[in-house]
Amino acid sequence: MKSTPHARPDTRSFARLALLAGAATIAFATPAAAQDAALLERLEALEQRFESLEQENRTLKEELATLRADAALEAAEQDARIAEAKARGPVVTAVGEVADDARPARGFTDTIGIRSDYAFRVLDQAVDVNSKPLVQLRALQAGSLDDRLTLSGQVTAIADFQWSNRDSKFGYLMRNPTSANQIGFEVSEALLHSANIAVTARVTKDLTAYAELLYDPQQNFASGTITGLARNNISLRRAWIMWGNLDKSPVYALVGKMDVPFGLNDTVSPFTNSTNWHAFSPLAYGAQLGVTTGGLDIRAMAVQGGAQFRSANSPVRGTNVPSKLNNFAVDARYSVPFNSDGDGVMVGASYQHATSYCQGYPVFHFNPCADNNPGIAAYGRLTYGPIRLLGEYAQTTKVWPGSNVPVPTNPLSVFPAVKTKAFTLGGRYSFGAVSDAEQGRTLAVSGEFSKFIAGSEDSPWERQNQAVLGLSWFPVSNLNLFAEFIHVDGFAPLNFVSGGNFPDGSTWSDREANTEVVLVGATAAF
Repeated sequence: MKSTPHARPDTRSFARLALLAGAATIAFATPAAAQDAALLERLEALEQRFESLEQENRTLKEELATLRADAALEAAEQDARIAEAKARGPVVTAVGEVADDARPARGFTDTIGIRSDYAFRVLDQAVDVNSKPLVQLRALQAGSLDDRLTLSGQVTAIADFQWSNRDSKFGYLMRNPTSANQIGFEVSEALLHSANIAVTARVTKDLTAYAELLYDPQQNFASGTITGLARNNISLRRAWIMWGNLDKSPVYALVGKMDVPFGLNDTVSPFTNSTNWHAFSPLAYGAQLGVTTGGLDIRAMAVQGGAQFRSANSPVRGTNVPSKLNNFAVDARYSVPFNSDGDGVMVGASYQHATSYCQGYPVFHFNPCADNNPGIAAYGRLTYGPIRLLGEYAQTTKVWPGSNVPVPTNPLSVFPAVKTKAFTLGGRYSFGAVSDAEQGRTLAVSGEFSKFIAGSEDSPWERQNQAVLGLSWFPVSNLNLFAEFIHVDGFAPLNFVSGGNFPDGSTWSDREANTEVVLVGATAAF
């Protein structure tokens, strides 16, 4: 015989019975109180409040069920978009970088974050030298910058020993070549080469602000020694406001102080920049517009006139006053991936309307020019397994007036003016697991040769060659421990390169000067 289950009791009936029982108890116990209308009103008010709470509870449950249904529908629609995009195939944005165009636009939180891997990439002086905005956009797309503010920093410390065959003439350019800092035939140092602090701010989902402070006493243009106050200042190295969201559009734009898109200017060496970078890597105020689609990257920049911070000088009514936007640069590069592991080839070319090689004799930093001197560049990079190769060539389209001495009585006047040129060839081989597609090594050896041509054949300022053998180790993705041996042929500093600073008309440039450098150091990002 089956048992009959008990029906679930109605909690509302129990509540009402309890209230009535309480009222009856009071009535029998104190008949006079039963006649009290005020007591009955309070009991009715309690019952009404109980019913109101029950109604609110039912309403909240209904709203919660609606929210859950909406969330499930949104998730199903997002899964459908991702499945559809994957069916179409991935979109390759650069060598070794594949973006899923179905990924929804990322949001961000009102927090302050630290991403050491991003910090190394955005502050690295060796890789992506003039394409940091694109590095930033791809980090945003990948979700590496979901905080409202991302703080970044980097410190580079080095120790080295240098020797030269000429008294107080050291051609190594990772510190400004000047006898104010390098005396005698041998020099040594253990010091801080540079330190950076940067802030990346997400103003909106499509608007990003960036500012980077730099301390670099060794490469500061100020006068004096590396311990002088003038060379121990902190400057705003780069800063911009950028509109762009690669999840929505391949087009981006920014305004501020930035690297001009001219040439590659990267290096395979762990620390030392190529001669191309020293000769043709511009830094200037301006506005940049870029588009990145598939393997194609095109960038154009309107550059402020006058003598800019590095390697750009377009005269404004015969002066160096930056009061007109009369300079520009255009760069285009195309990447062809071999696989999804980061292997591929990239080629590119650039044009800059006004380089810094427009000054007449005697040449001095930031002097005005009579006319602009355009520059052209071509470059390429190959990544295949543990091997990375790069090559670059740049030159002016006109002769550099200051590479000639226009004084007939000066014996150096026999050397004609020439076009300024630079080229770089380098390779790197990595061992062990690759920790970063761009850094491309955990342990690596590298070799690079670069050449700067500043004057005609056999002139004292003809050229400055640089050869670097490097060894680098990344124990983690944000720490580079390195050692280098550097050989430099020639001593051709930009200031007074062809003379004009000595009463007898001689020049301090010396094509036979040699510099040897043994260097160790570390770059740590946080």
